[in-house]
Amino acid sequence: NEAALIAARRNKASVDMQDFQDAIDRVLGGLEKKNKIISPEEKKIVAYHEAGHAIAGWFLEHADPLVKVSIVPRGVAALGYAQYLPKEQFLYTTEQLIDGMCMTMGGRVAEDITFGKISTGAQNDLERITKLSYAMVTIYGMNKNIGHVSFHDPQNEYNFNKPYSEKTSEMIDHEVRILLNDVYAKTTQLLVDNREGLEKLAQKLLEKEILFQADLEEILGKRPFESRTTYDEFVNGTGDQSPAAEGLIHDGVGETTDPAAVPVSGKLGDKE
Repeated sequence: NEAALIAARRNKASVDMQDFQDAIDRVLGGLEKKNKIISPEEKKIVAYHEAGHAIAGWFLEHADPLVKVSIVPRGVAALGYAQYLPKEQFLYTTEQLIDGMCMTMGGRVAEDITFGKISTGAQNDLERITKLSYAMVTIYGMNKNIGHVSFHDPQNEYNFNKPYSEKTSEMIDHEVRILLNDVYAKTTQLLVDNREGLEKLAQKLLEKEILFQADLEEILGKRPFESRTTYDEFVNGTGDQSPAAEGLIHDGVGETTDPAAVPVSGKLGDKE
């Protein structure tokens, strides 16, 4: 039990909630790398990037509640990350998937509107969004122009032969680009509308390096949507921590994403 090991290293007689949270971070995100030296300019970019994820998720109805946002480097490549707690869910609507993509796009958009330029840190985010966009168009039948079709091929039955024409392939690429542009525009408007909160949150991250839900509530006010998870039980220790811990979304180093999965925001990584 990682939490017990951490408590023992700290010479504690029992395991407390901080030990559980640190254990989750270590298992899912890798070892903390506080001695990793990054320039003040890069640290500022990381702070605004992660603040962008947090702001977007805070004001999107279908986004998962924030558990933690950090600009403390972890693992091999992560310079910062956001951690969310999703509810147990098996079916997703178009609106839910788009909100998830907007939350994931929040880091790139925050860099753009703050500095007027973008970095390589959003690579992982863009991979997730692009994969999900193609899944929505070609697998889930969520595009009116392509229609109610699914070209899902888990067994590679099509091999190198696509089950559609070159014209349809061009249409798919076109519709995916439209979807991505719409997501970027929606996210941009959201962050522009909440620019003051973005600035305050980024500055607070630069000051404290790690923020929790209570910190966001202090800066942004209560999230304007009802809680959809057992977040309070997890944080306050009033319930069983195991189910909550297992449900955490944490963009850890080396994590792979199923194209059919809902994307989550997180790691701002080094360019490899």
